[in-house]
Amino acid sequence: MFKRIKEDIEVVFERDPAARSMWEVLLCYPGLHAIWMHRISHWLYQRGWIVLPRMISNLARFITGIEIHPGATIGKGLFIDHGTGIVIGETAEVGANVTLYQGVTLGGTGKEKGKRHPTIGDNVVVASGAKVLGSFSVGENSKIGAGSVVLKAVPPNSTVVGIPGQVVWHNGKKINGKFDGAIDLEHDDLPDPVAEMMNCMQRNIRKLEKRINQLEKESKKNDTKSL
Repeated sequence: MFKRIKEDIEVVFERDPAARSMWEVLLCYPGLHAIWMHRISHWLYQRGWIVLPRMISNLARFITGIEIHPGATIGKGLFIDHGTGIVIGETAEVGANVTLYQGVTLGGTGKEKGKRHPTIGDNVVVASGAKVLGSFSVGENSKIGAGSVVLKAVPPNSTVVGIPGQVVWHNGKKINGKFDGAIDLEHDDLPDPVAEMMNCMQRNIRKLEKRINQLEKESKKNDTKSL
């Protein structure tokens, strides 16, 4: 148990430059408290308890602003930064070394039974306000951009942005040439699909204008010849 607690604290120092001291991390990081309380509630939930784990989950939400259902499966190395408004559903599965920022929802859609929440692969970063909704997988080493709404599976080594979320980078194992095997926490450094579409439209407009000018010149030459 103490080894696991030590690892949790090391994760905070590794991924949060604001962390200054051991006591600060122990006393002032609600994400850490939410994870520890979830481990207790999850242990009880797996052994058939229902009400007590939910009460612990509600207490954790009251104290930290983070709601993790006791049935959710959380891997080692999870880092929750700030965390206010984070919701993790009952059948969600979170892999190793995942990073979640405030306002993230790992939720379901509709009232279906069974597996209805997402599975998050290892080394995934889900940025502020992103919503991942449904019983699909987000592949390892992927990034979900801030405010995105992801409704379908994400392949490994991908970047997803937008509403609904679209894969805008995939399979290069590089994001702007900076991927080196470490967890990429730069969730502000994402492609802009709207800007890319506007640039594409501008290029097409310039091509059309050039073609129209050529046709007008050819038409004038033909008119001159006919005279």
